[in-house]
Formats: sequence, C-alpha cells, structure tokens
Amino acid sequence: MNKKDLLLVTIIGAAVGLLSQPIVANIFPAPSAAVRVGIFVGFLVLAPVALALAYLIGKIAPVIYQFAKFAATGVLNSFIDAGVLNILIFLTGIAAGLSYSVFKAISFICATTNSYLWNKYWTFGSSSRVTAGEVTKFYTIAVVGGILNVGAASLVVNVVGRPQAISPNLWANIGALAGISCSFLWNFLGYKFLVFKKPEISE
Repeated sequence: MNKKDLLLVTIIGAAVGLLSQPIVANIFPAPSAAVRVGIFVGFLVLAPVALALAYLIGKIAPVIYQFAKFAATGVLNSFIDAGVLNILIFLTGIAAGLSYSVFKAISFICATTNSYLWNKYWTFGSSSRVTAGEVTKFYTIAVVGGILNVGAASLVVNVVGRPQAISPNLWANIGALAGISCSFLWNFLGYKFLVFKKPEISE
C-alpha cells in the first residue's frame, strides 16, 4: 500500500468519525464525550487497518484491493448521506413523511457528488479530465442508485412503519441504512464497468 492510499484512507476515517457525531447525537440521548472520542478514534484507526488487510489479500486477487477502496469511499458517502440527513432531522425535528423523503434526496445528492470525485480519482484511478459524457454516465448510474436508495429508505420509514419500541430517529436511520445497502453493489458495478472503465490498449 503506497503512502497516498494510506493518507487518503486516514482522511476518510477522520471524516467518518466527524460525520458520525450528528448521527450518534440523534440516536442516543446525551452521548458522553468518551463515547464521541472513542467513535472518532475507532474510525481513524480502523480505516487504514482495513485497507492494509485488503492490500495483503489483493496480492492474490487484485480486485479485492480496488473493491476495498470503493468500500472505504462508500463508507464515507454513507456517512455523508446519514450525517446530512441527521443534521436536517435535528434542525427540523421531522423524521418521517414527505419531508423525510426530501431530506433523504438532499443527503443522497451530497453523498453522490462526493462519490464521483473520490471514485474517479482514487478508487478507479482515472487520470482523464472530467467530460460531459462521463458525468452523464455517472449520474445515470447514480440516479438509478438514488431511486433504490431513497425508495428503500422511504419504504421502510413511511410504509413498513416504526415498531413502538424504536424511536423515530433510530427508525429513520434504519431506513437510511436499508437505502444505502440497496444501492451499494449496483453503484460499484456501474462505476467500474460503465463509467470509469479503462480503455483497452491495442497491441
């Protein structure tokens, strides 16, 4: 694993640790400073360790290392998605209904924009300039992923219904997790084989 990958995945770990704070605050009443710091440090340490393990496994199957970079980026995107969602819930006090679906769409757009930059330049190592065709393909894949993401989250929160034992904010985050899970594999395959596919070199 090179120094650039180590630095970038450490930045991802730190960003995820920070983005986890509004999520924790929304789900748990008055989390202690020790819990907040522990979560931050945990992500900061876990991210480079996980990528290092993937690097070792990737010596046998190279796609594993690329998938691990995609997963690290995906975790960051997920926490941007959930972090923005929880900030909007915190600011408005709304955790269900049409407003929830709008909040989820906003958080998805933020995460998707981040996803484009990290996946283009780090996960798939594209050195090409940004082109209209590439951006169009990326957002086409992302829109389908977004429909899966927002649709699954809204289904869980607004149709399935919240069990009485679970708080509205926790249920909103369970819905968000369901949405993220539904779009994850679709996005990886679409970005790898359609958007950032390296051109074949003719001999």
